[in-house]
Amino acid sequence: MKNLKLAGLLLLVLLFALAGCGSSQKEGEETDGGSDNNGGGDDSSGEEVRVTLGTGGTSGTYYPLGVAMAQQIFADVEGVSQARAVSTGASVTNAQELAAGKYQAILVQNDISYYAVNGETLEDFKGSTVDNMAGMTSLYPEDIQIVTTADSGIDSLDDLKGKNVAVGDQGSGAEANAKQILNAAGITYDDITTEFLGFGDASQGLQNGTIDAAFITAGAPTSAIQELGANKDVKVLSLSDDVIDKLISDYSYYTKRTISADTYADYGQKEDINTVAVMAILVVDKELPEDAVYNMTKALFEKRDELESAHSRGADITLETATDGMSIDLHPGAKKYYEEEGMTTD
Repeated sequence: MKNLKLAGLLLLVLLFALAGCGSSQKEGEETDGGSDNNGGGDDSSGEEVRVTLGTGGTSGTYYPLGVAMAQQIFADVEGVSQARAVSTGASVTNAQELAAGKYQAILVQNDISYYAVNGETLEDFKGSTVDNMAGMTSLYPEDIQIVTTADSGIDSLDDLKGKNVAVGDQGSGAEANAKQILNAAGITYDDITTEFLGFGDASQGLQNGTIDAAFITAGAPTSAIQELGANKDVKVLSLSDDVIDKLISDYSYYTKRTISADTYADYGQKEDINTVAVMAILVVDKELPEDAVYNMTKALFEKRDELESAHSRGADITLETATDGMSIDLHPGAKKYYEEEGMTTD
């Protein structure tokens, strides 16, 4: 009996000790979390987030830049516990996945972000809006490039009639641009055989002869065109002045661009390319903590050389042009950084 009482007493002591340890551990965790709150009473302050950045196809410009942003810049930012970049179908897909909460940051064309926020124009967004989208920074002009092979006999948009034409991934920003440009020239999908292909697959199709031309919306030089040019001489078409003027008149986000022939001279291009461009922008979920986005924005410009190393278009990303072509409201964290740098954000 005495042994039973002693065993019971020891059991009670053990239970109290375990309970004390559990309580102490829990209190320690709560204290650690509170200590990162900067004492401001703001629940988002000090909160760490995981950031998945939606980019584009691996043969475009978004992907190498996005990988550099995630791995070499955002991963080391205070308030971000993990950052990674993923290859996607680009602008439209990115906007839809941001709305679904799959991505916390995306690279997207400024026209597509405008449609997404306002629920206009594109079938993908008519009648519905992406409500959690906020701007972080403008990046660089995205040139509309219509590429074919030098021996194709295609010299203008009119020559695309009856041909197999890659217009980008279905529902992508590139496809939206292709449709608008064709329409401006009086051409519809009924006049061509449409192929919904990403830039890499389009390049392969041009190489093996299964397609005749491809629409590519990306910063020049674009690796998909360079890959094609390594095997066949390329020809990037110019748009006529009438088509350019109509596009700029109908769509305020287009700007006129001239791509020097030198850009693709090593791949067979002989003439300057007159075309239009939209702006690539970096967008984040508006629910991301202000501190995290402020730190991400600051780091992006302080480590801009990482982007330049990843792709030549990284040189176009400057603080001076950070709000150029921004078609949606800025995230408060980004706005705070720009205002500290003396920029006007209204």
